[in-house]
Amino acid sequence: MKKSNAVKLPLLAAMVTFAACNSNSSSHQGETAQADTTKVPAFNLADIDTSYKSCDDFDNYVNGNWKKNNPIPSTESRWGAFNILDKENKEVRLKGIIGDITSKTDLKKGSEEQQIGDFYTSFLDTTTVEKRGITPLQPYLDKINGIKSLADWAAVTGELQKIGVSSFVGLGADADAKDSKMNVLYQGQGGLSLGEKSYYERQDSATKNVRSEFVSHIDKMFKLAGFTEANAGKTVLDFETKLANIQLSNVELRDPVKTYNRAAFAELKTLAPEFDWDNFAGKQDIKADTIIIQNKAYLTKAGSLLKATPLETLKTYSKWQLLTQFATYLPAAFDNENFHFFGTVMTGKKAQKTRPERAIRITDAKLGMPLGKLFAKKFFPESSKQKVSEMIENVRKVYGERIDKLTWMGDSTKIMAHKKLASFTYKIGYPDKWKDYSSIDIDKGKLLENVVSAALFEHNDNIKKIGKPVDKKEWGMTPQTVNAYYNPLNNEVVFPAGILQPPFYNPNADDAINYGGIIAVIGHEFTHGFDDQGSQFDADGNLKNWWTAADRKNFDALTKRYINYFSGLEALPGFKVNGALTIGENVADLGGLTLAYHALAKSLEGKAEPKPIDGFTWKQRFFLGWAQVWHGNITDAALRNQIQTDPHSPARFRINGPLPHLAEFQEAWGCAPGNKMVLPEAQRVVIW
Repeated sequence: MKKSNAVKLPLLAAMVTFAACNSNSSSHQGETAQADTTKVPAFNLADIDTSYKSCDDFDNYVNGNWKKNNPIPSTESRWGAFNILDKENKEVRLKGIIGDITSKTDLKKGSEEQQIGDFYTSFLDTTTVEKRGITPLQPYLDKINGIKSLADWAAVTGELQKIGVSSFVGLGADADAKDSKMNVLYQGQGGLSLGEKSYYERQDSATKNVRSEFVSHIDKMFKLAGFTEANAGKTVLDFETKLANIQLSNVELRDPVKTYNRAAFAELKTLAPEFDWDNFAGKQDIKADTIIIQNKAYLTKAGSLLKATPLETLKTYSKWQLLTQFATYLPAAFDNENFHFFGTVMTGKKAQKTRPERAIRITDAKLGMPLGKLFAKKFFPESSKQKVSEMIENVRKVYGERIDKLTWMGDSTKIMAHKKLASFTYKIGYPDKWKDYSSIDIDKGKLLENVVSAALFEHNDNIKKIGKPVDKKEWGMTPQTVNAYYNPLNNEVVFPAGILQPPFYNPNADDAINYGGIIAVIGHEFTHGFDDQGSQFDADGNLKNWWTAADRKNFDALTKRYINYFSGLEALPGFKVNGALTIGENVADLGGLTLAYHALAKSLEGKAEPKPIDGFTWKQRFFLGWAQVWHGNITDAALRNQIQTDPHSPARFRINGPLPHLAEFQEAWGCAPGNKMVLPEAQRVVIW
């Protein structure tokens, strides 16, 4: 699978993970119940490894035997609760939906079933893929080969961006951070095949090996394509390294203020006059008077870099970006070499998934919402929405009580915090209205063109939003996704149907397990509204300060301490957690656990103390629920990649990391000074 090198727009990055539309229906009623969970245990005692002490290494105590008994499959780079549920959703539930579709005949052209069935079939038709070779790419290659000037290159790269091919910069629409009811054009940096500038800068042996393999990979891909450029790999690496040197790091991209630079579109021509912005945007059918520039200094430096770069180098770079973008949909030689680098070298996978398994996943990636509509209809009943809504309101109430008790926040800021909390909206399960995807042209004999058609739909759907009101009902994830997110621009939390299943939410489990699972997830997303990024947006989703100077100083001091704490955690020799990159997720985990625990305690007020289950008190089972959600194994290569590129800490540290800061954990497990997971009270960080 190709590593994403998508343009990093600052506000899209604020979504936790992560169009005007025509509605097919105004609402949706689930028709059948969720998948049967009666045989899923609340917690499996066999997973516990008592050779570890709960107060020294809670992850290995709770999950040690699970890790031993669940090695990473050869087709995966990591294996845990998220992966297992995702596999169930895709390779069982979606497989059944697609199987039903492909058994039908005479499907109406443009219908969702025709699109899904024929796209799936086109990926399985390897005979046709092999026969066609790289012929489907030839029109684009001809345009690249025909480039005779930097202005030509701007036009061609603009056209290529419409179909998802990366360049040094990208354009896209999103809600205006300072006027969140309206969409505006954004500019963001892009073009790094390795995903993050640190891959081009680090001098450790593992990262040097990645760069060496990257050069060899490009050379092999060019040879397979019959391209004649000499030393293409070195040419591309050298150019991308120069781009990386002038780009913002992923930590710097977290600053929504510094990356919000509103300007007239014409200012691009002043910042980088060497580049033909009109051609670049025009070929993408983009028309805008205003643009939010991510980093003006980058554009100026990039303009100079492009002017100084030989045209043949830029053409080689564009050929590479085109080839790598579509390698998965080309003959097996390309597909296998693409997997070798991005799958094995970058993340440690040993083998590709089977073609049918990949067909399901790629169909889901390109036609996720049409598939999601069918998934939600079959596997997510309307009744589940009500239950999750009750959970969310429970967390909201406890969050308000926690705000009132804060000693580091003053009264005036608390008033605004309550206003933001009260304004939180939420989406559960699936969209209330569905987009019309009928314009995507899918032909069962033309795989690559099908991918292009889907990409063009997404591009056009995005750019037509420029200057239009924001559709607050739009979703940023498909219903079948095993994840959740907070969107600061909508001030909303979103929980797809895909994650509302065991072990995150088990309707047959005791409350303590579910509070440690799905309630902590809900609390996590709520806390994102008050993390280092989300706290800079007000109740209406606008980038606007609502803090007193003293309260912001107190908050920053707390997060700085938490950054330093996580930065001291070593995942692999020489690879420590990037506390500054992961601070948002780490704060959200700490907040989510705190809120969920106290919500559980509140639910028990006035009731008899719950009896222990399997020898564990309700307090202990709460933390068992948290730990089983994050159990997992990961390859060293994937772990190194995560440390450099992912705003989430490795799963092991999501379990163990926040617990030493929670007096509730120490009490539940009887931890004492001298235990490895006990911090002196003065060193603990308590935010929410």
